[in-house]
Parts: sequence; C-alpha cells; structure tokens
Amino acid sequence: MLQIVRTNSDNPDFQLLTQQLDVQLCEIYGTKKEDFEEYNRIENLETVVVAYEDEVPVGCGCFKKFNEDSVEIKRMFVVPERRGEGIASRILYELETWAIVLKYTYSALETGKGQPAAIELYQKSGYTITNNFTQYADQDRSVCMLKALWTD
Repeated sequence: MLQIVRTNSDNPDFQLLTQQLDVQLCEIYGTKKEDFEEYNRIENLETVVVAYEDEVPVGCGCFKKFNEDSVEIKRMFVVPERRGEGIASRILYELETWAIVLKYTYSALETGKGQPAAIELYQKSGYTITNNFTQYADQDRSVCMLKALWTD
C-alpha cells in the first residue's frame, strides 16, 4: 500500500531520490548536474514528501515559498519502474494540500519540454502554462505552470 510521508530535506530517502532525478534530467537534456544545481538546492526545506511502497521509497516532491501567496513545486520524481501508477498525482495532491493548510493561494512550477509526461500530469491536475518566470525566463527548454489552489 502506498504511503505518503511528510518530512524535510534531511530525509535520506528524499536525498537518494533527488540524486536519481538529477541523473535522469542530465540524460534527458544532455547537461551536467552542476549546470542547474543552484536551481535545485534542497537544503533546509521543511515541506518535503516521500512516497513509500512497503517501506521502499518510490517517489518524492517538495515545495518552497515562491512569494507571499504562492509556493513553487520542486523535485517531483517517481522511480521509472513505478511510473503510470498514479504515484506522482498522489505526491502532488499531498503537496498542494499542505500548501493550502499553510494558507498559500497559488502553486507554481517549472518542468521541461523534454518531459511530456510531467507536463500532461500537471495539466490534468489543473495547472496552466504561463510565461517562464524568474530564473527560467531565458530557458527555452523550460515550461512554467501555475494553479490556483483555492479562492475565498
């Protein structure tokens, strides 16, 4: 049975999964980890989730404050052999629910054109493509997305 655990960035399973994510992203985009390390720092984050199946980590994600009323979803990853089972949707839902509890109104994220399954997941989850923001503004391979989490 899938279990989603709220944790922080010190969690060794989260660190292991994000290392796997970095390797995969470098393969997709033909880059080196250090090319994007400044955007993917995962230190001192208190809003991390890890998905476990029979105590084995199978996916993760986190968010950080983007601005006063928004979070940015980061480091979403599901191990390749478990994709297509709805794990990423469950992780995303948990992150969004947590952000709502913390009184955030919007969720932003960045993914890449080389990750069509991720784009599809986010669109099915209510995210819409927007102009690339902040450090992604000049990144042709980036796809930035937004979603209203709740309104009064």
